[in-house]
Amino acid sequence: NMYGITETTVHVTHRRIRRADVDGPVRSPVGHALADLRLHLLDAHGRPVPRGAAGELHVGGPGVARGYLHRPALTAERFVPDPFGPPGARLYRSGDLCRWRADGELEYLGRGDQQVKIRGFRIEPGEIEAALAEHPRVSRAAVLARTDPAGDPCLVGYVVPTAEGPPDAVSLRAHLGALLPSYMVPGAYVVVPALPLTGNGKLDRAALPAPTAAQRA
Repeated sequence: NMYGITETTVHVTHRRIRRADVDGPVRSPVGHALADLRLHLLDAHGRPVPRGAAGELHVGGPGVARGYLHRPALTAERFVPDPFGPPGARLYRSGDLCRWRADGELEYLGRGDQQVKIRGFRIEPGEIEAALAEHPRVSRAAVLARTDPAGDPCLVGYVVPTAEGPPDAVSLRAHLGALLPSYMVPGAYVVVPALPLTGNGKLDRAALPAPTAAQRA
């Protein structure tokens, strides 16, 4: 499995697929950096995030492009000085959210432009989805920001169960509560047989059903 970006001359990481990847819950580990590239996961202030936390992937090394043709503003936004490299080095801001796993491999979480704001907190749905997928009865997961009956924004978790059967909301909340801050724990959960996809294979968020009153309880 390889992760790549056009602006870094395509391939950035590599990982050999294992049997556990096929048989286990669906996740997106993308492995380790190619030998000539440097990877940094940074927060919104350009600071490294701790292991296990979500951060925007920044890529450095000789594969990083010089910029976008005739688009100086976008070049300045996406190609930034590298504070960790030699003088004059630059990093490419990918806009993708990733985290370092306990085994040292990189896991892709999703696009940073899916970030939502709930009760004043900026939240990365991909980080919650990755935590949900670690529940023993969840094979796939998605998290959306929706509007509750009172008109307030709230998080809703969608889970595809494993063959062992669907998880209950209590166990999902307890599982996430042990891994994430309380403001990142969805208030409602919906069990679905599969996550709907668009024609190009991406999650069809608009097709996910709104939770019922019972599922919000």
